[in-house]
Amino acid sequence: MTAPLFFDIQATHNPHRWYLPLSPGVCVGPPGNLFMFGGVGLGSAIAALQRTCERPVIWATAQYLSYARPPSVVDLDVWVPAAGKYNSQARVIGHVGDKEIFTVNAALGARPSDLSRQWLTMPDCAPPEDCPPAAHWRGGGEDLHSRIEVRVAKGRYGGTDAGDGEDGRLLLWIRPREAIAIDATMLAIMADFVPGAVGNALGLNAGGNSLDNTIRVRAIVPTDWVLCDTRILGIHGGFGHGAMYLFAQDGELMATASQSLIVRVHGERG
Repeated sequence: MTAPLFFDIQATHNPHRWYLPLSPGVCVGPPGNLFMFGGVGLGSAIAALQRTCERPVIWATAQYLSYARPPSVVDLDVWVPAAGKYNSQARVIGHVGDKEIFTVNAALGARPSDLSRQWLTMPDCAPPEDCPPAAHWRGGGEDLHSRIEVRVAKGRYGGTDAGDGEDGRLLLWIRPREAIAIDATMLAIMADFVPGAVGNALGLNAGGNSLDNTIRVRAIVPTDWVLCDTRILGIHGGFGHGAMYLFAQDGELMATASQSLIVRVHGERG
């Protein structure tokens, strides 16, 4: 039996329209001001695209335009302007009523080939069971962070310090606490943890808001944990750019991700 998704995407009578009811479990933010986590927007769009096109995602990129808050419902409209023998080019408009929340462009498909190689290798680090757990700085609650377990292998995250990360690099082991499939949709959610590496890179109490989220899927393999090798590449003019490499526990490179973000500095690191 296929494991459920992290979010509750629902079909409609129209095979090109899906909808996502928002609950606190797919949202982040301070109590009373929750909003949908950006990675959930990209992940739900990927799910809608894969179900509509009946093909696996190759790459997908989300541009975030506004916030969606619970208990609203996000409608996902799928457009497939080009569909070939092996791949489709498609997009999703995610909106609440007539307010557009995000736009996702993507390619989907697979070609018959025996070639499978990777040149990027997983960094050496302690296994997840030997790394300290990270408690989210807001603490408690029933939001998205309460449903995801994070362990810090290198750097500083959520008040947990696992060694110098001021080279801009943060290594996190991440997994869902529930019996959730680790597939392209779950990797898209993990990829949106890039802003969490900003404070680590700057040595400040800082983070950011995603402007976009791009994921490129290489191969999905069974794994309990995903090592998210996150690197803040540079910050200037109030904006930052980062990348992430997502590995299975056996070292298989499953996906790469990148995004740009608004940098928020909350104060000096204590």
